[in-house]
Amino acid sequence: MNPSIEAPVVRTPAGAVRGAWEPGDGGGDPRIAVFRGIPYAEPPVGPLRFAPPQARRPWDGVLETIGFGPTPQRGETGITLIPEHAIAGDDTLSVNVWTPAPDPDAALPVVVWIHGGGFISGSPASPWYDGRAFARDGVILVTLSYRIGFTGFGWIDGATQNRGVLDWIRALEWVRDSIRAFGGDPGRVTVFGQSAGGGAVLTLLGAPGARGLFHGAYAMSAAVADPSPEAARARGRHLARLAGVAPDPSGFAGVPEARLLELQRKVTAPQAPHLLRDLHEMLRQGLLLGPVVDGDVVTDPVEIAVARGANAAVPLVLGCTDDELSGLFHPGGAIDRLPRHALLLALGAKAGAARRWLAEPAVRATEGSALMLGRYASDAILRSTVPRVAAARAAEPAAGPTWSYRFSWHADEPPRAGHCIDVPFVFDRLDAPGVERVAGSEPPQALADAVHGSLVGLARDRDPGWAQDRGGSGPSRIFDVPVRDEADAYAQPRALLGA
Repeated sequence: MNPSIEAPVVRTPAGAVRGAWEPGDGGGDPRIAVFRGIPYAEPPVGPLRFAPPQARRPWDGVLETIGFGPTPQRGETGITLIPEHAIAGDDTLSVNVWTPAPDPDAALPVVVWIHGGGFISGSPASPWYDGRAFARDGVILVTLSYRIGFTGFGWIDGATQNRGVLDWIRALEWVRDSIRAFGGDPGRVTVFGQSAGGGAVLTLLGAPGARGLFHGAYAMSAAVADPSPEAARARGRHLARLAGVAPDPSGFAGVPEARLLELQRKVTAPQAPHLLRDLHEMLRQGLLLGPVVDGDVVTDPVEIAVARGANAAVPLVLGCTDDELSGLFHPGGAIDRLPRHALLLALGAKAGAARRWLAEPAVRATEGSALMLGRYASDAILRSTVPRVAAARAAEPAAGPTWSYRFSWHADEPPRAGHCIDVPFVFDRLDAPGVERVAGSEPPQALADAVHGSLVGLARDRDPGWAQDRGGSGPSRIFDVPVRDEADAYAQPRALLGA
């Protein structure tokens, strides 16, 4: 950009922020204004470490917001499917904004991204989460950071639970109060997320504190954490015992951050010698750490929340990839020699559901029990959520319209439509670094146009562009080449529902 052009300055209720003009999509004009690292809450340190987020105190002068703020994710996590960088520092609760028109009169639709990472990792500082394509289409993108891991979601006796959920709500309050100054319409806000971020979207549909803060929802590969309060409390007390402290705020306050991160790994991931037991719990209750029904911040399990919750009337799009976790188990080992039906029963499947699921054509064609278990984990943990949520909303007259999709396209290498493959398509950032790891060297631009366009359509027109789902039996949009619609596209995971 021309260095002589004055940087964009926007005045928010907390103070003025200065961002930067950056090239629009394609590398040229129209330019877009980008603001990174705008704090939406006080730093969650000291007495605020395990407390609800506090609104940011006003500042004097103009705050420079040209770089991502510090992230709750600590340390680089190595090569991951999505490159999400960690940034050191305490001021971790911030938002980032891409806008084509920082003009209060623009009244543009807004999309708010909540990153994934199993509620224990992830960061908004990723080249995949870039807002140029949204700005090109007249939509403002906001991405946010939130407390993750035990700090955000661990059960602490006597503390406010679901602190990460409260961070999402506080960020949405910031959008409501501030986005008009960036050119956005606070009455046209759509939340979207993938994996744990998709689970966040479903959680927010039921959270009383989020009532009226968004008007559309788009959940991709939603990973739901629905542990019982008893299980969450037991896990928190177990971590306290490992740390040698009382399971309350004063006890955990004495546990250094690095030590807490080290210990949370022992209670958040399936591992030997209890691998099957822990996987059984994940298949039954979802992720081992995340939002939990506490009766206050989160009042109902997801299946009830999406149909009867505070924001249940909001239009919802949800879907999954075809092969979410198909690579979870490696073929050729002892698992391949074990009977399939017995394996499913050992992992908690009901006998009738196991028989129905094993009879599905794609399951019967799966070679080896290890690959079959990967398909089962995909369906039980992620893909069955789609027909279950659609059916729950269809049964409730006050619930809003629901659309479903399947992302089926895959590159030759890797030869599956795995977890995260759809993220660069929804952002229309096929040229971002690392995309080739999930989508190969030549991902189809026409497919990105379709996926990205469906979210833009929801944000702008409250309609992604295909027929609504009829209670879990479709029709569903199939994002493939060519794009098409199919009835009962989730028949396979739907076989797991019921006895």
